Amino acid sequence: MYAFEIERPATIADAVAALGHDGAQALGGGQTLIPSLKQRLAAPEKLVSLTAIPEMRGVCRSDANEVCVGGATSHATVAAAASGMFPALAALASHIGDPAVRNRGTVGGSLANNDPSACYPAAALGTGATIITSNRAIAADDYFRGMFTTALEDGEIITEVRFPIAERANYQKFVQPASRFALVGVFVAKYPSGVRVAVTGASERGVFRWSEAEEALTASFGAPAIEGLGLDPDGMIGDLHGTPAYRAHLIKVMTKRAVAAA
Repeated sequence: MYAFEIERPATIADAVAALGHDGAQALGGGQTLIPSLKQRLAAPEKLVSLTAIPEMRGVCRSDANEVCVGGATSHATVAAAASGMFPALAALASHIGDPAVRNRGTVGGSLANNDPSACYPAAALGTGATIITSNRAIAADDYFRGMFTTALEDGEIITEVRFPIAERANYQKFVQPASRFALVGVFVAKYPSGVRVAVTGASERGVFRWSEAEEALTASFGAPAIEGLGLDPDGMIGDLHGTPAYRAHLIKVMTKRAVAAA
């Protein structure tokens, strides 16, 4: 590690002001940033911790039938608090990493980092969530811009995420045993307007929607509806854990499991 300053503001306004200084970087649960600091892959002069801001913590249900999660809320809190509101979201949170990660990692940190194998991007895109920041509201369809890339601007903080509650929903993750990240994860959500299917862990572009499956499942919500569908391996991640063709195959398998479970 190296020397740096750390600031723990108590309000969103103070956090935004602190991030306005050159060399400052936001710190959520630190599950990605701290290892990056240790490996000298990131070297901010100041860390601005967001975990001491009360208005960015907690889970509630809105009048618009959404589960609203503060950006600094831990995965463990979501798993416990959302279980009676949106079971699929709570189940997703309960299987992220291990207990240490779930008690430190935050929703806002996960979405801000947008790791191509993270679980929360699939939940946000699969539900058509709204990401509330210190500046504006961003629809999930406009938020994700590619691997580790989002619509966030410099100094912009995720203060809350609003997940519309689905009629039926489920998340299925094929776990990479060492990291507990998704080798492939699929979030399926059925709404009166149609079905959304979001895939994480598979594409070099990061999280994406499988539009063909959405159309088929909107017409007939059941695992047989996607039996004849398939995905092109081109553009899928290939590494020591699986080839692009293997990941393309897993997407269909996990989607069928999610539909059946939902």
